[in-house]
Amino acid sequence: MAISNHERVGKALELLKLGLSPFIEREFTSTYKDRSAAEASRFMGEDRLNAKKPIVEMDAAALLKLMWESWNDVFRKTLGPAERSLLSELRDHRNKWAHQQTFSSDDAYRGLDSAGRLLTAVSAPQAADIEKMKTELLRLRFDEQARSEKRKSAGTAIESTAAGNLKPWREVVTPHKDVASGHYQQAEFAADLWQVHLGDGTDEYKNPAEFFRRTFLTESLKSLLVGAVRRLTGQGGDPVVQLQTNFGGGKTHSMLALYHLVSGVAPSELVGLDAVMQEAGAKKLPTAKRVVLVGNKISPGNPSMKPDGTVVRTLWGELAWQLGGKKAFARIKADDEKATSPGDVLRELFKEYGPCLILIDEWVAYARQLHDQSDLPAGGFETQFTFAQVLTESAKLAKNCLLVVSLPASDTSGSPHTQADDVEVGGQRGREALDRLRNVIGRVEASWRPASAEEGFEIVRRRLFEPMSDPDQFKDRDVVTRAFADLYRTQHQEFPIECRDSDYEKRIKAAYPIHPEIFDRLYTDWSTLVKFQRTRGVLRLMAAVIHSLWEKGDKNPLILPANISIDDPRVQFELTRYLSDNWVPVIEKDVDGPSSLPLRMDSEVPNLGKFSACRRVARAIYLGSAPTATAAHRGLEDRRVKLGCVLPGESPAVFGDALRRLAGAATYLYQDGSRYWYSTQPTVTKLAEDRAEQLKRDSDKIVHELDKRLRLDLRKIGDFSRIHPMPHSGQDVPDDLDARLVVLGVDHPYLKESGNEATAAAKSILEMRGSVPRVYRNTLVFLAADKTRLQDLDEATRKYLAWESILDERVLLDLGPQQVKQAETQKAAADATVTARIPETYQWLLVPVQASPQAAIELQAHKLSGQDALAVRASKKLRNDELLLTGFAATRLRMELDRVPLWRGNHVAVKQLAEDFARYLYLPRLKDSTVLLGAIRDGMALLTWQQESFAFADAFDEGAARYRGLRTGQGISLIDADSPGLLVKGDIARTQLDAASAHAPIAVAPTGKTAGGAGIAPASPTQPGPTASLAASKPTAEVPKRFYGTVTLDAARVGRDASRVAEEVIAHLTGLVGARVNITLEIEAEIPSGAPEHVVRTVTENSRTLRFTSHGFEKE
Repeated sequence: MAISNHERVGKALELLKLGLSPFIEREFTSTYKDRSAAEASRFMGEDRLNAKKPIVEMDAAALLKLMWESWNDVFRKTLGPAERSLLSELRDHRNKWAHQQTFSSDDAYRGLDSAGRLLTAVSAPQAADIEKMKTELLRLRFDEQARSEKRKSAGTAIESTAAGNLKPWREVVTPHKDVASGHYQQAEFAADLWQVHLGDGTDEYKNPAEFFRRTFLTESLKSLLVGAVRRLTGQGGDPVVQLQTNFGGGKTHSMLALYHLVSGVAPSELVGLDAVMQEAGAKKLPTAKRVVLVGNKISPGNPSMKPDGTVVRTLWGELAWQLGGKKAFARIKADDEKATSPGDVLRELFKEYGPCLILIDEWVAYARQLHDQSDLPAGGFETQFTFAQVLTESAKLAKNCLLVVSLPASDTSGSPHTQADDVEVGGQRGREALDRLRNVIGRVEASWRPASAEEGFEIVRRRLFEPMSDPDQFKDRDVVTRAFADLYRTQHQEFPIECRDSDYEKRIKAAYPIHPEIFDRLYTDWSTLVKFQRTRGVLRLMAAVIHSLWEKGDKNPLILPANISIDDPRVQFELTRYLSDNWVPVIEKDVDGPSSLPLRMDSEVPNLGKFSACRRVARAIYLGSAPTATAAHRGLEDRRVKLGCVLPGESPAVFGDALRRLAGAATYLYQDGSRYWYSTQPTVTKLAEDRAEQLKRDSDKIVHELDKRLRLDLRKIGDFSRIHPMPHSGQDVPDDLDARLVVLGVDHPYLKESGNEATAAAKSILEMRGSVPRVYRNTLVFLAADKTRLQDLDEATRKYLAWESILDERVLLDLGPQQVKQAETQKAAADATVTARIPETYQWLLVPVQASPQAAIELQAHKLSGQDALAVRASKKLRNDELLLTGFAATRLRMELDRVPLWRGNHVAVKQLAEDFARYLYLPRLKDSTVLLGAIRDGMALLTWQQESFAFADAFDEGAARYRGLRTGQGISLIDADSPGLLVKGDIARTQLDAASAHAPIAVAPTGKTAGGAGIAPASPTQPGPTASLAASKPTAEVPKRFYGTVTLDAARVGRDASRVAEEVIAHLTGLVGARVNITLEIEAEIPSGAPEHVVRTVTENSRTLRFTSHGFEKE
């Protein structure tokens, strides 16, 4: 009669109670002696009902709680972290069961498996009943799946037409019948030495001939068998062999090979033993007495009753009874009853019943359950190691006795298998037991190593496939192998570097029809998982994969990671049983299945769909990343992903495209550079994309961020005196004498078209400062963004702001560590992108130029390059093109004085000259007035000052018509541009100096006239700048020297009219050299009805604030 999963779990809990209660009672008694009942009651806390019961009468829930609460005090030494995890899981299962919650088949199996593992750890016989329940549940589950309709996406295998000339693997090799039909049991891949010894189990392990037919003799196994033959025939050989490797490393299989070797079957009936016999130099196999001791099948606290009535309490008692029955046991009966080490009796038994083979497995699991004191029938903890020493010495002295001991790998520091070892070793006492046993046995043991990865190929191939015998099969295999090898060599840049070596071709051939990459992933990554058990786990998984592909008629030349049907229920079960439960929704959404993203993407993009590229890529990444999703160095490189997907005749670029598309859209697929992996935590990529899209409607945030970054970059000012970033109008740019860079905002980009926004903004700022015309125009240059590049900068900035907002809300969004790391990585990448794109975008320098005083003003556009700070790049460009001078030669200053000319008669004031260079665009643009002052100082130091520079005077005496403080050819001190002083023409200075030296004073008119000759005319006021020309000695006609004007403004439009007056009239007057312009605003208001009090108060206060010279209200 069928039972429900809920009932199965309930039955498992009953078995758990029966198996745990003796163990718990024993451990409490060992720890607390007479106080065990009271201490148990204390740990039960508020559970008063169970607190009053003896431990053996408690139910499963109470026992699990008692173990959990007292773990550190009682069980930590005996059991390890793995058992504590099982305990926690079982408590959850029991609570679900008690609250009548439903159990899926997966949940029920997990509960049974956890219960079985915990019972096995304490050597409870009920573990065998649990195993039977697990097997039955698996049979029912898979039968039900076989009867149900296959899911649509799993109906056919993924195939490629590119490799059409290569024979499908199914036409070259054939799976064993049980694998092809799917009738194998998972338990059949688990070799059980104890079951075989009892005569149970499948023929694959129980029958010697069938066992050797399916067993590949690795070098280490062959060496082990040769040594055993020699030892048991008295021809030497090692007396003690220690099989020490990680969980699933092949120890039990090796013991079974030894067990069947001396079973009495002729060597000719056992495949592969001819070579063993020949190497051992033996003609026939000895029939030996076989002793099997499996630690987790023998309880140290429960003596066993044998069929002949013998009661056995200890390991040595069990050994003697198996060796010679009641008669042999009688020799050590006293030691068995007293739980004392048997001493030399063992050697005598070995000699009497030799040749003999003693196989000991799971010894650590047995020893860790013993107590320091001898309060158990099996003896105390220390007694075990005394027995171990006697046992190894006795085996060594007996000439035809072979002792083989299996121990877990001991050195696990930094090993990926540390957790797996904890399953076998247990807690502190287990680790101590392992170290003690290893030290005792290690004194006489022979070295042994597990199967290599390449040998693993043959182990799996032989177990899953019928042997190849037809020469055509080998020929077809070699053709496929060569095709893959040629693919990896010709496109070596697309695949891992090792694939181009000839050794990789040999690996493909050895692993055929399974691609070596599958073995690499399973043995390297999946073997790090607790419970996977290396070769045993590979067999389980690949049996399910091959059955699935065989049923679907897969016609690919090799079985690659991309061909593994993860959407098949049986395969998916094998790929998730070792992982946490939350991997199933990850697979269904982002890896494989009828509603998965890769399947949908393949259907939407024909170029990918015809290769099923997205599904194949997703499968390859899952196989290579799921077991290491929490490791520090996780994920697969893109080259290795392609290795798991690409077939001969296909383009790797197709799968690279699929990988990029998948990474950008998947919810659980992470990327870090060239590495990709799946995780159970969703990525935040999609959230970031959504937020970046939303920012398109919030341009203020983008402008603010760019403004902040630009201001930070513009702290490096280059050769400019100041920087004016993103001014809103000309009012924000002062009208000063020093050269400055005006950086236009992103709302004024440059485009190589007339009337673009950048040029318009630059002209507006250049011409006006607010409502007032700008005077010093030769001090400004403009930097503008490229309009076509601005879109890229905008996109990069939106991405950065999106990732920044996600990190700011990490607590609110409940991000996991990996999601936070991803967001931090992406934010850093986006930040670097924005930083790089700012100089790429701000690449146009707009420079105002004017060829001559009469020419129009133009804005020349210069394209910048490089990655320096914006102002640094701009100043370099201007300096190189002599559009900004940081140094000025005195001779060039003299040339400019004469060319324009800049002389005001025979001299020019230093202050006036500084203003001229800042004002007029047809003059060189100077960094600041210090450049001009430097040129003046250099000119004064020239010996050839009369021809190449000028003289300097403190002032001009109008009355005496002479220059005061005239100096030439000597250093002078000028503090700044406001310093008093005049530059004097060289010939004029020479005339005054010559007259002074002849003691004949000569009057010099300010116009330049001398007593009887020609002179220099003053600058014409009609030019926009100071110009002069040589004139005759005749007096010039008189010119107007004063202007006055009065205008009435529209009171409703004062701002407009005043602005027009300023532009059309005042600007021309203030532009004249030496002109003094006074402007007075006179306001007269007549208010017939009288001004209200608040208006009087407001106008009066504002007039005072604006510094009116006179103001007031009158009553009449």
